[in-house]
Amino acid sequence: MSLKKNIIANYVSQLYVTGIGILILPLYVKYMGAEAYGLVGFFAMLQAWFALLDLGLTPTISRETARYCGASMSALAYRQLFRALSSIFIAIALIGGAILWLLASSIASEWLKVDSIPIADVIFSVQIMAISVALRWMTGLYRGVITGCEQLVWLSIVNTVIATLRFIGVFVSMWVYGFTPSVFFVHQLVVAIFELLILYFKATRSLPSKVSLPEAIGFSFTPIKPVLKFSLAIAFTSSIWVLVTQTDKLILSGILPLAEYGYFTMAVLVASGIMIISGPISSSIMPRMARLHAEGKHLELLSVYRNATQLVSVICGSAAIVIAFFAEPLLYVWTGDRELAKNTSLILTLYVIGNGFLAVSAFPYYLQYAKGNLRYHLIGNAVMAVVLIPSIIVAATYYGAVGAGYAWLVVNVLYLVSWAGYVHHKLEPGLHAQWLLLDIIKVVAAPALVVYGSKHLIDTYYTATTRFSELLLIITVSLLTLIIAVLSSRYFRAGLFRFISSKVKNV
Repeated sequence: MSLKKNIIANYVSQLYVTGIGILILPLYVKYMGAEAYGLVGFFAMLQAWFALLDLGLTPTISRETARYCGASMSALAYRQLFRALSSIFIAIALIGGAILWLLASSIASEWLKVDSIPIADVIFSVQIMAISVALRWMTGLYRGVITGCEQLVWLSIVNTVIATLRFIGVFVSMWVYGFTPSVFFVHQLVVAIFELLILYFKATRSLPSKVSLPEAIGFSFTPIKPVLKFSLAIAFTSSIWVLVTQTDKLILSGILPLAEYGYFTMAVLVASGIMIISGPISSSIMPRMARLHAEGKHLELLSVYRNATQLVSVICGSAAIVIAFFAEPLLYVWTGDRELAKNTSLILTLYVIGNGFLAVSAFPYYLQYAKGNLRYHLIGNAVMAVVLIPSIIVAATYYGAVGAGYAWLVVNVLYLVSWAGYVHHKLEPGLHAQWLLLDIIKVVAAPALVVYGSKHLIDTYYTATTRFSELLLIITVSLLTLIIAVLSSRYFRAGLFRFISSKVKNV
């Protein structure tokens, strides 16, 4: 499958999933209430924390699938590994889901700051969350197989369908049975079951046939031993990732009233779109880079790495810049609530800039993933956790959501400037300066200046009177920013030149 097709398919799907998830939220608040939406935000946080139980298994099966497809692993060894990992996934899903179910009463009555929703409804909702979270986490195994096979176009279509059922289909259920948290989460459970089944059947059909194997698969955890070091390294870094990205949300869920937590979640969700739209690129290049490394194609690997960096800088950089400068009007256009937009705009600005730095500072991890050695990533994430987690705890406790936002931004800037350079120096000497200056700064510098100037001119000479007029301004600035970013990228300019040249030759 073409890498470009995979990236395009991923982007179309991810933009739809992200867009529909964000655009629909004001309707949740309108029909369910801010407090009920706080439960939805808590549900999203639980899914992230449940990833601590992954133990590096999802990235491991994805990488080993890519190696099998690249003829670096036998069919029998691959099937034995898949069976062993499947058993671990099922066991962890059952244990983790059961523990969360048993803690539902304590979470509802002692942790969450509930005001108007009956405690019995909150307890029931948390119990349904427990089952849904376990099922959705199980899909990671099958997504790993499908991703490793680079069947990302199919996966993108499925993601689009599932998102439609989750975000839009739920309104049909609530229209019939009532706009309550219980109805919302029961609907999510049904969708989670459907998602698990369809991914299971697709993944198992992608496995090598049992008939073609030289002997029976059997059952043993021995196949895990060769990948245990890699898996544990991934597990550690994944745990650190959850800790550094979800600690603020966990703390604030126990500090803020549930309604205020819902508003905070809305702002952070918009900011998280930066990381979400960078996801299709990473999921596409990681198996490709792993295969190129296995085939000894070093220059091609670096080319994919640098071109993907520019792609993220163009798309995520442009989005982060526009959202950061136009946070308040964007929130107003989205929600129609001036007061909400004013109170949460700074939170959105801080988180979206921090996520912009995080999107590009993740690239050294992709390079280490391809080479199968995550030593530097482990050290870097451990140091980041030691610095970030206490900072967020103190900042969130004393200064609330804004304090957490400042801590998030500062630490991510420091990580990109310091640790990413150190990793490049160790793995690819001489790469970092070019990567940072040509693939990131050069791409985002001009768009940032344009957006800054546009914001100054708009604030000085123009006053938007309606949500529609503000929306037109944001769209116009966004398109202008994206065009300038594209022209600032060597990778995009070369592609544009080739396209124009081919058209001219055909005339």
